[in-house]
Amino acid sequence: MTETERKLGEFGFAGDDHVVPFAVEPLDVRGRTVQLGPLLDRILERHDYPEPVARLLAEACVVTVLLGTSLKFEGKFILQTRTDGPVDMLVADFTTPHSLRAYARFDADRVDAAIEAGMTAPEDLLGGGVLALTIDQGEHTQRYQGIVELNGITLEEAARTYFRQSEQIPTDVRLSVAKLVLPAEGGPREHWRAGGLLAQFLPDSPERRRVQDMHGGDGDERDVSVHPDDNSWQELLALVATIEPTELIDPTVGTERLLYRLFHEHGARVYEGVRVVDDCSCSGQKIKGILQGFTAEEITDSVEDGVIRVACEFCSKSYEFDPAEFASAQ
Repeated sequence: MTETERKLGEFGFAGDDHVVPFAVEPLDVRGRTVQLGPLLDRILERHDYPEPVARLLAEACVVTVLLGTSLKFEGKFILQTRTDGPVDMLVADFTTPHSLRAYARFDADRVDAAIEAGMTAPEDLLGGGVLALTIDQGEHTQRYQGIVELNGITLEEAARTYFRQSEQIPTDVRLSVAKLVLPAEGGPREHWRAGGLLAQFLPDSPERRRVQDMHGGDGDERDVSVHPDDNSWQELLALVATIEPTELIDPTVGTERLLYRLFHEHGARVYEGVRVVDDCSCSGQKIKGILQGFTAEEITDSVEDGVIRVACEFCSKSYEFDPAEFASAQ
């Protein structure tokens, strides 16, 4: 047993904004779980999103940190949707070892209409389109990207489909989001919480973890069950199905206590948590580099009141530039 590997109870509670890796060796299962709190408040409060949009972006953040913290190299994990729904774009990216940023683009009128009509489920807000999950190891490397169609499915279902299509690893994902109103000095305040659990079946034998083939799309009527007929994996699915949405977000439960509730009969091993922070990678130097690639006409069109103003879509930080800085580059 290493310094970063303990049985349940040997670590103190990881608390909010920490991803906790775990293993249930008797079931050949590994996974990660997380509860997001203050981090989520900071990301969402910058933009004052309508509540259904905030919920959707919170789910995207949970999926991103669960997958991004599994990277064993320096790089990025990027989740992005492009759809025809009221929320036509979600972006969340995780930069190793612990930096998360996210934003949502939406049509305010269509979102208001969806709220009035009671059509605020994730699949209603997203509509049809694609979810792209990208792994970027930086310069001089090729990006790896998995694409999942979004046609009436949730982000939770899309994450399962991603692993079935791209990784061929039996995977289950559970997500939960809630807005709490808590007493505070000066009056009640709203706080966001989100949680998630990802579990994967990883036995030593490739035959045991192999998923069945996807539908061929040409009239093939094969069984396309996403899970292997393995007793250990089926037991895992049954255990995960017992999770109540409130358990994933309740700070009095915590990630380690939730794992104990699920797997105490088998024994679960947890690993030291990975702290996730709200950290945007924008900078004046990066934006200046982009502007230096603009044509003279594009620079002129970008000038307002004698300056060029650029706001980061993620963190809302604003940058100002003198157009004369780019005259010599044209």
